[in-house]
Amino acid sequence: MPRPKPACPIHDLIEVLAQPWVLQILYALSTQGPARFGHLKSRVEGISARLLTERLRLLERHGFVYRDYEQTIPPSVTYGITHRMKDIERVLGELERMARKWQDADRVGATSASVGG
Repeated sequence: MPRPKPACPIHDLIEVLAQPWVLQILYALSTQGPARFGHLKSRVEGISARLLTERLRLLERHGFVYRDYEQTIPPSVTYGITHRMKDIERVLGELERMARKWQDADRVGATSASVGG
């Protein structure tokens, strides 16, 4: 039986973005440009090759990432962001700005608390 559609229009988008490592992968591709698999793996520190492969397939299936395969020896596969991802880059950029602001405020608050306490 098919799963009922959620009432919230952004549910499916958030469900994809909330997967472990997805935001790190998208951030790396978005800020540093297209990359081959090995280079992308080094950009996303700590991810296993198996999990990176799974997440790239998920992102490709949902239209956030493209996969460019060249039949060379050895084969060359490059990943990059699509127009769909570019549509949400602005939103993710605002989230990044807000997160950095809150991190800075938390650092200042922690320093003030330790000095005053």
